[in-house]
Amino acid sequence: MSEITLGRYLFERIKQVGVNTIFGLPGDFNLSLLDKIYEVEGLRWAASLNELNAAYAADGYSRIKGLGVLITTFGVGELSALNGVAGAYAEHVGVLHIVGVPSLSSQAQRLLLHHTLGNGDFDVFHRMSANISETTAMINDLAAAPAEIDRCIRTCYIAQRPVYLGLPANLVDLYVPSKLLDTPIDMALRPNDAEAEAEVLEDILQLIGEAKNPIILSDACASRHNVKPEVKQLIEVTQFPSFVTPLGKGSIDERNPRYGGVYVGTLSSPEIKAAVEAADLILSVGALLSDFNTGSFSYSYKTKNIVEFHSDFIKVKNATFPGVQMKFVLEKLIKQVGAKITGYKPVPVPAPKPANSPVPDNTPLGQEWMWNELGNFLQEGDIIVTETGTSGFGINQTTFPTDAYGISQVLWGSIGYSVGALVGATFAAEEIDKDKRVILFVGDGSLQLTVQEIACLIRWGLKPYIFVLNNNGYTIEKLIHGPTAQYNMIQNWKHQQILPTFGAVDYEAIELRTTGEWKKLTTDKAFNKNSTIRLLTAAINAKQD
Repeated sequence: MSEITLGRYLFERIKQVGVNTIFGLPGDFNLSLLDKIYEVEGLRWAASLNELNAAYAADGYSRIKGLGVLITTFGVGELSALNGVAGAYAEHVGVLHIVGVPSLSSQAQRLLLHHTLGNGDFDVFHRMSANISETTAMINDLAAAPAEIDRCIRTCYIAQRPVYLGLPANLVDLYVPSKLLDTPIDMALRPNDAEAEAEVLEDILQLIGEAKNPIILSDACASRHNVKPEVKQLIEVTQFPSFVTPLGKGSIDERNPRYGGVYVGTLSSPEIKAAVEAADLILSVGALLSDFNTGSFSYSYKTKNIVEFHSDFIKVKNATFPGVQMKFVLEKLIKQVGAKITGYKPVPVPAPKPANSPVPDNTPLGQEWMWNELGNFLQEGDIIVTETGTSGFGINQTTFPTDAYGISQVLWGSIGYSVGALVGATFAAEEIDKDKRVILFVGDGSLQLTVQEIACLIRWGLKPYIFVLNNNGYTIEKLIHGPTAQYNMIQNWKHQQILPTFGAVDYEAIELRTTGEWKKLTTDKAFNKNSTIRLLTAAINAKQD
Protein backbone atom coordinates (compact mmCIF):
# COMPACT_ATOMS: atom_id res chain seq x y z
CA MET A 1 0.00 0.00 0.00
CA SER A 2 1.90 3.03 -1.25
CA GLU A 3 -0.83 5.55 -0.50
CA ILE A 4 -3.52 6.00 2.13
CA THR A 5 -6.26 8.55 2.58
CA LEU A 6 -5.51 11.62 4.63
CA GLY A 7 -8.26 10.60 7.05
CA ARG A 8 -6.65 7.24 7.67
CA TYR A 9 -3.24 8.86 8.00
CA LEU A 10 -4.63 11.00 10.83
CA PHE A 11 -6.00 8.02 12.71
CA GLU A 12 -2.91 5.88 12.17
CA ARG A 13 -0.87 8.68 13.73
CA ILE A 14 -3.30 8.95 16.65
CA LYS A 15 -3.02 5.20 17.25
CA GLN A 16 0.78 5.36 17.06
CA VAL A 17 0.94 7.77 20.01
CA GLY A 18 -1.11 5.48 22.24
CA VAL A 19 -4.65 6.78 21.83
CA ASN A 20 -7.17 3.96 21.43
CA THR A 21 -10.51 5.67 22.07
CA ILE A 22 -11.84 8.77 20.31
CA PHE A 23 -14.67 10.92 21.65
CA GLY A 24 -17.12 13.15 19.83
CA LEU A 25 -20.29 13.24 17.76
CA PRO A 26 -21.02 12.76 14.07
CA GLY A 27 -22.09 15.60 11.82
CA ASP A 28 -22.35 15.91 8.06
CA PHE A 29 -18.97 17.65 7.75
CA ASN A 30 -17.08 14.89 9.56
CA LEU A 31 -18.89 11.70 8.47
CA SER A 32 -16.39 10.67 5.80
CA LEU A 33 -13.62 11.26 8.30
CA LEU A 34 -15.28 9.06 10.91
CA ASP A 35 -15.44 6.19 8.41
CA LYS A 36 -11.66 6.02 8.55
CA ILE A 37 -11.62 5.22 12.28
CA TYR A 38 -12.82 1.71 11.52
CA GLU A 39 -9.95 1.13 9.09
CA VAL A 40 -7.40 1.34 11.92
CA GLU A 41 -7.15 -1.76 14.07
CA GLY A 42 -7.37 -1.03 17.78
CA LEU A 43 -9.24 2.28 17.51
CA ARG A 44 -12.77 2.74 18.79
CA TRP A 45 -15.32 5.51 18.52
CA ALA A 46 -16.84 6.05 21.96
CA ALA A 47 -20.08 7.57 20.60
CA SER A 48 -20.47 10.38 23.13
CA LEU A 49 -23.93 11.78 23.83
CA ASN A 50 -23.16 15.46 23.32
CA GLU A 51 -20.12 17.54 22.42
CA LEU A 52 -19.64 19.07 25.86
CA ASN A 53 -19.55 15.64 27.48
CA ALA A 54 -17.18 14.46 24.74
CA ALA A 55 -14.77 17.28 25.58
CA TYR A 56 -14.93 16.37 29.27
CA ALA A 57 -14.31 12.72 28.37
CA ALA A 58 -11.31 13.53 26.17
CA ASP A 59 -9.96 15.57 29.09
CA GLY A 60 -10.38 12.68 31.55
CA TYR A 61 -8.84 10.22 29.08
CA SER A 62 -5.86 12.51 28.51
CA ARG A 63 -5.16 12.85 32.24
CA ILE A 64 -4.58 9.10 32.37
CA LYS A 65 -2.90 8.43 29.00
CA GLY A 66 -1.30 11.79 28.18
CA LEU A 67 -3.41 12.70 25.13
CA GLY A 68 -7.12 12.76 24.32
CA VAL A 69 -8.89 13.18 20.98
CA LEU A 70 -12.20 14.94 20.35
CA ILE A 71 -13.98 15.12 16.98
CA THR A 72 -16.87 17.49 16.27
CA THR A 73 -18.55 18.98 13.27
CA PHE A 74 -18.22 22.58 12.09
CA GLY A 75 -20.00 25.36 13.97
CA VAL A 76 -22.76 23.83 16.04
CA GLY A 77 -20.67 20.87 17.16
CA GLU A 78 -17.39 22.58 17.89
CA LEU A 79 -18.98 25.45 19.80
CA SER A 80 -20.87 23.01 22.03
CA ALA A 81 -17.51 21.50 23.03
CA LEU A 82 -15.65 24.70 23.78
CA ASN A 83 -16.46 24.91 27.50
CA GLY A 84 -14.76 21.55 27.96
CA VAL A 85 -11.86 22.55 25.70
CA ALA A 86 -11.36 25.76 27.68
CA GLY A 87 -11.18 23.73 30.87
CA ALA A 88 -8.48 21.56 29.34
CA TYR A 89 -6.56 24.69 28.37
CA ALA A 90 -6.81 26.17 31.85
CA GLU A 91 -5.73 22.97 33.57
CA HIS A 92 -2.93 21.89 31.19
CA VAL A 93 -4.59 18.87 29.57
CA GLY A 94 -3.66 17.73 26.07
CA VAL A 95 -6.82 17.45 23.95
CA LEU A 96 -6.60 17.31 20.16
CA HIS A 97 -9.82 18.90 18.86
CA ILE A 98 -10.46 17.76 15.27
CA VAL A 99 -13.22 19.62 13.45
CA GLY A 100 -14.78 18.48 10.21
CA VAL A 101 -15.25 21.68 8.18
CA PRO A 102 -16.92 22.42 4.82
CA SER A 103 -15.01 21.71 1.62
CA LEU A 104 -12.43 24.16 0.33
CA SER A 105 -14.64 25.01 -2.66
CA SER A 106 -17.58 25.85 -0.40
CA GLN A 107 -15.34 28.10 1.65
CA ALA A 108 -13.90 29.80 -1.45
CA GLN A 109 -17.41 30.56 -2.73
CA ARG A 110 -18.53 31.79 0.72
CA LEU A 111 -21.69 29.70 0.39
CA LEU A 112 -24.55 30.24 2.84
CA LEU A 113 -24.25 26.73 4.27
CA HIS A 114 -26.05 25.37 7.31
CA HIS A 115 -24.08 25.58 10.58
CA THR A 116 -22.60 28.91 9.44
CA LEU A 117 -23.47 32.39 10.66
CA GLY A 118 -24.85 33.22 7.23
CA ASN A 119 -22.13 35.74 6.46
CA GLY A 120 -19.69 33.64 4.46
CA ASP A 121 -17.06 33.70 7.21
CA PHE A 122 -15.81 30.11 7.51
CA ASP A 123 -12.91 30.96 9.80
CA VAL A 124 -14.86 32.58 12.63
CA PHE A 125 -15.09 29.45 14.80
CA HIS A 126 -11.43 28.64 14.18
CA ARG A 127 -10.56 32.12 15.47
CA MET A 128 -12.67 31.54 18.57
CA SER A 129 -10.83 28.33 19.36
CA ALA A 130 -7.44 29.94 18.79
CA ASN A 131 -7.80 31.75 22.12
CA ILE A 132 -8.02 28.46 24.05
CA SER A 133 -5.54 26.43 21.98
CA GLU A 134 -1.77 26.06 22.17
CA THR A 135 -1.71 26.07 18.37
CA THR A 136 -4.17 25.60 15.51
CA ALA A 137 -4.14 24.33 11.94
CA MET A 138 -6.75 24.71 9.21
CA ILE A 139 -5.72 22.21 6.56
CA ASN A 140 -5.95 23.61 3.01
CA ASP A 141 -2.99 21.95 1.27
CA LEU A 142 -2.93 18.17 0.85
CA ALA A 143 0.85 17.99 0.40
CA ALA A 144 1.49 19.84 3.65
CA ALA A 145 -1.30 18.11 5.58
CA PRO A 146 0.66 15.14 7.05
CA ALA A 147 3.33 17.41 8.49
CA GLU A 148 0.68 19.70 9.95
CA ILE A 149 -1.10 16.74 11.55
CA ASP A 150 2.18 15.55 13.06
CA ARG A 151 2.92 19.06 14.37
CA CYS A 152 -0.48 19.33 16.01
CA ILE A 153 -0.20 15.94 17.73
CA ARG A 154 3.30 16.68 19.02
CA THR A 155 2.39 20.15 20.26
CA CYS A 156 -0.72 18.86 22.03
CA TYR A 157 1.28 16.21 23.87
CA ILE A 158 4.34 18.31 24.72
CA ALA A 159 2.47 21.44 25.80
CA GLN A 160 -0.40 19.56 27.45
CA ARG A 161 -2.84 22.07 26.07
CA PRO A 162 -5.66 21.76 23.51
CA VAL A 163 -4.84 21.99 19.80
CA TYR A 164 -7.39 22.78 17.08
CA LEU A 165 -7.20 20.89 13.77
CA GLY A 166 -9.69 21.83 11.02
CA LEU A 167 -10.05 19.24 8.29
CA PRO A 168 -12.12 20.09 5.17
CA ALA A 169 -14.56 17.36 4.15
CA ASN A 170 -13.17 17.10 0.59
CA LEU A 171 -9.61 16.32 1.72
CA VAL A 172 -10.15 13.31 3.97
CA ASP A 173 -10.57 10.90 1.01
CA LEU A 174 -7.56 12.18 -0.93
CA TYR A 175 -4.31 10.22 -0.80
CA VAL A 176 -0.94 10.85 0.82
CA PRO A 177 2.20 8.62 0.85
CA SER A 178 1.84 5.82 3.40
CA LYS A 179 5.62 5.67 3.91
CA LEU A 180 5.31 8.83 5.99
CA LEU A 181 3.94 6.62 8.77
CA ASP A 182 7.24 4.75 8.97
CA THR A 183 8.86 7.70 10.75
CA PRO A 184 7.27 8.08 14.21
CA ILE A 185 6.31 11.52 15.47
CA ASP A 186 9.09 12.83 17.69
CA MET A 187 7.39 13.21 21.05
CA ALA A 188 10.57 13.95 23.03
CA LEU A 189 11.27 17.25 24.74
CA ARG A 190 13.93 19.45 23.20
CA PRO A 191 17.00 19.88 25.46
CA ASN A 192 17.27 22.97 27.60
CA ASP A 193 19.75 25.68 26.76
CA ALA A 194 22.84 24.33 28.52
CA GLU A 195 24.03 27.67 29.90
CA ALA A 196 20.63 28.69 31.28
CA GLU A 197 20.07 25.24 32.75
CA ALA A 198 23.47 25.29 34.48
CA GLU A 199 22.72 28.71 36.01
CA VAL A 200 19.34 27.53 37.26
CA LEU A 201 20.86 24.44 38.87
CA GLU A 202 23.62 26.45 40.51
CA ASP A 203 21.10 28.88 42.02
CA ILE A 204 18.80 26.10 43.27
CA LEU A 205 21.64 24.09 44.77
CA GLN A 206 22.93 27.18 46.59
CA LEU A 207 19.50 27.78 48.14
CA ILE A 208 19.22 24.14 49.16
CA GLY A 209 22.68 24.21 50.71
CA GLU A 210 21.76 27.22 52.83
CA ALA A 211 18.30 25.95 53.91
CA LYS A 212 17.59 24.48 57.33
CA ASN A 213 13.91 23.68 56.81
CA PRO A 214 13.17 23.12 53.11
CA ILE A 215 9.97 21.50 51.82
CA ILE A 216 8.62 20.16 48.52
CA LEU A 217 5.16 21.27 47.35
CA SER A 218 3.74 19.31 44.41
CA ASP A 219 0.92 20.72 42.29
CA ALA A 220 -1.17 19.84 39.24
CA CYS A 221 1.44 20.15 36.53
CA ALA A 222 3.68 17.59 38.22
CA SER A 223 1.12 15.08 36.98
CA ARG A 224 0.21 16.79 33.71
CA HIS A 225 3.81 17.14 32.55
CA ASN A 226 4.94 13.73 33.73
CA VAL A 227 7.44 14.59 36.47
CA LYS A 228 5.85 12.50 39.23
CA PRO A 229 8.78 10.02 39.04
CA GLU A 230 11.25 12.86 39.46
CA VAL A 231 9.32 14.28 42.43
CA LYS A 232 9.32 10.84 44.03
CA GLN A 233 13.10 10.52 43.57
CA LEU A 234 13.71 14.04 44.88
CA ILE A 235 11.81 13.17 48.08
CA GLU A 236 13.75 9.93 48.48
CA VAL A 237 17.13 11.62 47.96
CA THR A 238 16.52 14.68 50.13
CA GLN A 239 14.01 13.43 52.72
CA PHE A 240 12.48 16.91 52.69
CA PRO A 241 8.90 17.13 54.05
CA SER A 242 6.54 16.97 51.09
CA PHE A 243 3.05 18.30 50.55
CA VAL A 244 0.49 18.59 47.75
CA THR A 245 -2.19 21.10 46.78
CA PRO A 246 -5.79 20.07 46.02
CA LEU A 247 -4.99 20.00 42.28
CA GLY A 248 -1.79 18.10 43.02
CA LYS A 249 -3.44 15.35 45.05
CA GLY A 250 -2.10 12.01 43.90
CA SER A 251 1.15 13.47 42.57
CA ILE A 252 3.01 12.24 45.68
CA ASP A 253 2.69 8.80 47.26
CA GLU A 254 0.66 9.54 50.38
CA ARG A 255 2.03 6.41 52.08
CA ASN A 256 5.52 7.90 51.92
CA PRO A 257 6.68 8.68 55.49
CA ARG A 258 7.86 12.10 54.30
CA TYR A 259 4.40 13.06 53.00
CA GLY A 260 2.78 15.70 55.18
CA GLY A 261 -0.66 16.33 53.66
CA VAL A 262 -2.64 18.81 51.56
CA TYR A 263 -1.76 22.50 51.80
CA VAL A 264 -4.62 24.90 51.01
CA GLY A 265 -3.48 28.08 52.71
CA THR A 266 -5.73 29.10 55.59
CA LEU A 267 -8.04 26.14 54.83
CA SER A 268 -5.28 23.68 55.73
CA SER A 269 -5.22 21.82 59.02
CA PRO A 270 -3.26 23.86 61.59
CA GLU A 271 -0.38 21.33 61.64
CA ILE A 272 0.06 21.37 57.86
CA LYS A 273 -0.30 25.15 57.66
CA ALA A 274 2.36 25.64 60.31
CA ALA A 275 4.76 23.15 58.72
CA VAL A 276 4.55 24.65 55.24
CA GLU A 277 4.63 28.27 56.26
CA ALA A 278 7.62 27.76 58.58
CA ALA A 279 9.78 26.52 55.70
CA ASP A 280 12.84 28.56 54.75
CA LEU A 281 12.87 27.12 51.20
CA ILE A 282 9.95 25.91 49.09
CA LEU A 283 10.54 23.75 46.03
CA SER A 284 7.22 24.19 44.22
CA VAL A 285 6.71 21.73 41.38
CA GLY A 286 4.07 22.43 38.69
CA ALA A 287 2.10 25.10 40.54
CA LEU A 288 -1.35 26.28 39.38
CA LEU A 289 -2.06 29.02 41.89
CA SER A 290 -5.82 29.45 41.48
CA ASP A 291 -8.16 30.70 44.20
CA PHE A 292 -9.64 27.29 45.08
CA ASN A 293 -6.20 25.66 44.92
CA THR A 294 -4.68 28.18 47.33
CA GLY A 295 -7.53 28.68 49.79
CA SER A 296 -8.59 31.99 48.23
CA PHE A 297 -4.98 33.10 47.70
CA SER A 298 -4.22 32.63 51.40
CA TYR A 299 -0.71 31.21 51.08
CA SER A 300 1.31 32.79 53.89
CA TYR A 301 4.88 31.69 53.30
CA LYS A 302 7.36 33.21 55.73
CA THR A 303 10.17 32.91 53.20
CA LYS A 304 10.93 34.48 49.83
CA ASN A 305 13.15 31.53 48.95
CA ILE A 306 10.78 29.89 46.51
CA VAL A 307 11.77 27.87 43.45
CA GLU A 308 8.97 27.28 40.95
CA PHE A 309 9.44 24.38 38.54
CA HIS A 310 7.24 24.65 35.42
CA SER A 311 7.02 22.84 32.11
CA ASP A 312 8.44 25.76 30.15
CA PHE A 313 10.21 27.99 32.68
CA ILE A 314 11.85 27.99 36.08
CA LYS A 315 11.56 30.80 38.61
CA VAL A 316 14.19 31.12 41.35
CA LYS A 317 13.06 33.75 43.86
CA ASN A 318 12.47 36.77 41.58
CA ALA A 319 14.51 35.55 38.61
CA THR A 320 12.64 33.86 35.75
CA PHE A 321 14.35 31.55 33.26
CA PRO A 322 12.04 31.21 30.23
CA GLY A 323 12.29 28.05 28.16
CA VAL A 324 14.06 26.03 30.86
CA GLN A 325 11.95 22.89 31.31
CA MET A 326 11.52 21.38 34.75
CA LYS A 327 11.90 17.71 33.79
CA PHE A 328 15.56 18.05 32.81
CA VAL A 329 16.33 20.34 35.74
CA LEU A 330 14.78 17.91 38.21
CA GLU A 331 16.71 14.99 36.70
CA LYS A 332 20.02 16.80 37.19
CA LEU A 333 19.03 18.17 40.59
CA ILE A 334 18.39 14.64 41.87
CA LYS A 335 21.91 13.61 40.86
CA GLN A 336 23.63 16.66 42.35
CA VAL A 337 21.64 17.54 45.46
CA GLY A 338 23.20 14.92 47.74
CA ALA A 339 26.42 16.88 48.13
CA LYS A 340 24.47 19.94 49.31
CA ILE A 341 22.43 18.26 52.08
CA THR A 342 25.06 16.34 54.02
CA GLY A 343 24.23 18.36 57.13
CA TYR A 344 20.46 18.25 56.74
CA LYS A 345 18.55 16.64 59.59
CA PRO A 346 15.03 15.62 58.51
CA VAL A 347 12.38 17.50 60.44
CA PRO A 348 9.15 15.73 61.44
CA VAL A 349 6.16 15.91 59.11
CA PRO A 350 2.60 16.41 60.40
CA ALA A 351 1.18 13.16 61.68
CA PRO A 352 -1.57 11.54 59.58
CA LYS A 353 -5.06 12.47 60.63
CA PRO A 354 -6.38 9.90 63.13
CA ALA A 355 -9.01 7.44 61.99
CA ASN A 356 -12.67 7.97 62.73
CA SER A 357 -13.76 7.24 66.28
CA PRO A 358 -16.15 4.28 66.56
CA VAL A 359 -19.79 5.23 66.07
CA PRO A 360 -22.99 3.15 66.21
CA ASP A 361 -23.85 1.46 62.90
CA ASN A 362 -27.12 3.39 62.70
CA THR A 363 -25.29 6.76 62.65
CA PRO A 364 -26.38 8.80 59.59
CA LEU A 365 -23.65 9.31 56.99
CA GLY A 366 -21.90 12.64 57.27
CA GLN A 367 -19.27 14.38 55.15
CA GLU A 368 -16.46 14.35 57.73
CA TRP A 369 -16.85 10.67 58.58
CA MET A 370 -17.22 9.49 54.97
CA TRP A 371 -14.14 11.25 53.57
CA ASN A 372 -12.01 9.98 56.45
CA GLU A 373 -13.33 6.45 55.97
CA LEU A 374 -12.94 6.44 52.18
CA GLY A 375 -9.20 5.78 52.39
CA ASN A 376 -9.95 2.31 53.74
CA PHE A 377 -11.92 1.44 50.59
CA LEU A 378 -9.42 2.80 48.07
CA GLN A 379 -6.88 0.44 46.51
CA GLU A 380 -3.46 0.88 44.96
CA GLY A 381 -3.77 2.26 41.43
CA ASP A 382 -7.34 3.52 41.79
CA ILE A 383 -8.47 6.54 39.78
CA ILE A 384 -10.66 8.85 41.88
CA VAL A 385 -12.77 11.47 40.10
CA THR A 386 -14.35 14.22 42.19
CA GLU A 387 -16.79 16.91 41.17
CA THR A 388 -16.40 20.58 41.99
CA GLY A 389 -18.37 21.05 45.20
CA THR A 390 -18.44 19.10 48.46
CA SER A 391 -16.61 16.19 46.78
CA GLY A 392 -13.80 18.42 45.54
CA PHE A 393 -13.24 19.78 49.05
CA GLY A 394 -13.92 16.57 50.97
CA ILE A 395 -11.43 14.43 49.05
CA ASN A 396 -8.59 16.56 50.43
CA GLN A 397 -8.88 14.79 53.78
CA THR A 398 -8.90 11.28 52.29
CA THR A 399 -5.61 9.37 52.38
CA PHE A 400 -4.79 7.93 48.97
CA PRO A 401 -3.02 4.60 48.54
CA THR A 402 0.14 4.25 46.47
CA ASP A 403 -0.23 5.09 42.76
CA ALA A 404 -3.77 6.40 43.18
CA TYR A 405 -4.61 9.16 40.70
CA GLY A 406 -6.97 12.02 41.49
CA ILE A 407 -8.97 13.83 38.83
CA SER A 408 -10.70 17.09 39.69
CA GLN A 409 -11.22 20.37 37.90
CA VAL A 410 -10.36 22.77 40.71
CA LEU A 411 -9.24 25.67 38.49
CA TRP A 412 -11.84 25.72 35.69
CA GLY A 413 -14.57 24.33 37.95
CA SER A 414 -17.24 23.53 35.36
CA ILE A 415 -20.14 21.87 37.15
CA GLY A 416 -20.88 18.45 35.64
CA TYR A 417 -17.32 17.95 34.38
CA SER A 418 -16.71 14.90 36.54
CA VAL A 419 -19.28 12.64 34.84
CA GLY A 420 -17.75 13.18 31.41
CA ALA A 421 -14.23 12.88 32.85
CA LEU A 422 -15.26 9.61 34.48
CA VAL A 423 -16.17 8.24 31.06
CA GLY A 424 -12.83 9.16 29.53
CA ALA A 425 -10.85 7.94 32.53
CA THR A 426 -12.72 4.62 32.54
CA PHE A 427 -11.97 4.01 28.86
CA ALA A 428 -8.31 4.80 29.54
CA ALA A 429 -8.18 2.60 32.64
CA GLU A 430 -9.67 -0.36 30.77
CA GLU A 431 -6.99 -0.02 28.10
CA ILE A 432 -4.25 -0.07 30.75
CA ASP A 433 -5.63 -2.77 33.06
CA LYS A 434 -9.16 -4.19 33.03
CA ASP A 435 -9.01 -4.60 36.82
CA LYS A 436 -8.12 -0.93 37.44
CA ARG A 437 -10.93 0.74 39.35
CA VAL A 438 -12.37 4.17 38.54
CA ILE A 439 -14.48 5.80 41.24
CA LEU A 440 -16.61 8.93 40.90
CA PHE A 441 -17.97 11.17 43.65
CA VAL A 442 -20.56 13.62 42.36
CA GLY A 443 -23.32 15.65 43.96
CA ASP A 444 -26.95 15.19 42.95
CA GLY A 445 -27.04 18.68 41.46
CA SER A 446 -23.91 18.32 39.34
CA LEU A 447 -25.04 14.91 38.12
CA GLN A 448 -28.12 16.43 36.50
CA LEU A 449 -25.99 18.49 34.08
CA THR A 450 -24.25 15.58 32.34
CA VAL A 451 -25.99 12.40 33.52
CA GLN A 452 -26.71 11.09 30.00
CA GLU A 453 -23.04 10.22 29.48
CA ILE A 454 -23.52 7.27 31.82
CA ALA A 455 -25.24 5.63 28.83
CA CYS A 456 -21.86 5.59 27.07
CA LEU A 457 -20.38 3.58 29.93
CA ILE A 458 -23.23 1.08 29.72
CA ARG A 459 -22.94 0.81 25.94
CA TRP A 460 -19.32 -0.31 26.23
CA GLY A 461 -19.76 -2.50 29.29
CA LEU A 462 -17.48 -0.34 31.43
CA LYS A 463 -17.60 -0.82 35.19
CA PRO A 464 -16.88 2.25 37.30
CA TYR A 465 -18.25 3.07 40.74
CA ILE A 466 -20.55 6.10 40.75
CA PHE A 467 -21.17 7.57 44.21
CA VAL A 468 -23.95 10.15 44.11
CA LEU A 469 -23.92 12.36 47.19
CA ASN A 470 -27.52 13.39 47.64
CA ASN A 471 -27.25 16.86 49.18
CA ASN A 472 -30.74 17.98 48.06
CA GLY A 473 -29.53 20.80 45.87
CA TYR A 474 -26.46 22.82 44.97
CA THR A 475 -24.82 22.58 48.38
CA ILE A 476 -21.64 24.54 47.69
CA GLU A 477 -23.68 27.39 46.24
CA LYS A 478 -25.95 27.29 49.31
CA LEU A 479 -22.92 27.63 51.55
CA ILE A 480 -21.55 30.51 49.45
CA HIS A 481 -24.81 32.43 49.12
CA GLY A 482 -28.53 31.78 49.23
CA PRO A 483 -29.00 28.74 51.52
CA THR A 484 -32.77 28.84 50.97
CA ALA A 485 -32.82 30.52 47.55
CA GLN A 486 -34.96 28.83 44.92
CA TYR A 487 -32.14 29.00 42.36
CA ASN A 488 -30.09 26.60 44.51
CA MET A 489 -32.85 24.00 44.62
CA ILE A 490 -33.26 21.08 42.21
CA GLN A 491 -35.84 18.41 41.45
CA ASN A 492 -34.96 15.25 43.36
CA TRP A 493 -34.41 12.22 41.12
CA LYS A 494 -34.95 8.50 41.66
CA HIS A 495 -31.27 7.74 41.36
CA GLN A 496 -31.70 3.99 41.75
CA GLN A 497 -33.50 3.92 38.40
CA ILE A 498 -30.83 5.73 36.37
CA LEU A 499 -28.82 2.69 35.27
CA PRO A 500 -31.79 0.60 34.05
CA THR A 501 -33.31 3.68 32.41
CA PHE A 502 -30.14 3.98 30.32
CA GLY A 503 -30.33 0.32 29.37
CA ALA A 504 -28.14 -1.41 31.94
CA VAL A 505 -28.93 -5.06 32.52
CA ASP A 506 -25.99 -6.16 34.65
CA TYR A 507 -25.60 -3.48 37.34
CA GLU A 508 -25.91 -2.67 41.03
CA ALA A 509 -27.89 0.26 42.42
CA ILE A 510 -27.52 0.66 46.17
CA GLU A 511 -28.66 3.29 48.63
CA LEU A 512 -26.48 4.11 51.64
CA ARG A 513 -27.77 6.00 54.64
CA THR A 514 -25.74 4.92 57.68
CA THR A 515 -22.12 4.32 58.65
CA GLY A 516 -22.92 0.66 59.20
CA GLU A 517 -24.25 0.26 55.66
CA TRP A 518 -21.13 1.97 54.28
CA LYS A 519 -18.74 -0.29 56.22
CA LYS A 520 -20.60 -3.47 55.36
CA LEU A 521 -20.58 -2.66 51.65
CA THR A 522 -17.05 -1.31 51.29
CA THR A 523 -15.51 -4.28 53.14
CA ASP A 524 -17.33 -6.83 50.98
CA LYS A 525 -14.80 -8.64 48.76
CA ALA A 526 -17.17 -8.90 45.82
CA PHE A 527 -17.97 -5.19 45.95
CA ASN A 528 -14.28 -4.34 45.91
CA LYS A 529 -13.86 -5.86 42.43
CA ASN A 530 -15.00 -3.80 39.43
CA SER A 531 -17.18 -6.62 38.15
CA THR A 532 -20.14 -4.47 37.11
CA ILE A 533 -21.21 -0.85 36.87
CA ARG A 534 -22.45 0.43 40.22
CA LEU A 535 -24.38 3.50 41.27
CA LEU A 536 -24.36 4.22 45.00
CA THR A 537 -26.61 6.90 46.39
CA ALA A 538 -25.37 8.30 49.67
CA ALA A 539 -27.95 10.37 51.52
CA ILE A 540 -25.61 12.84 53.14
CA ASN A 541 -25.82 16.24 54.72
CA ALA A 542 -22.97 18.70 54.24
CA LYS A 543 -23.45 19.99 57.79
CA GLN A 544 -23.25 16.57 59.43
CA ASP A 545 -19.98 15.57 61.02
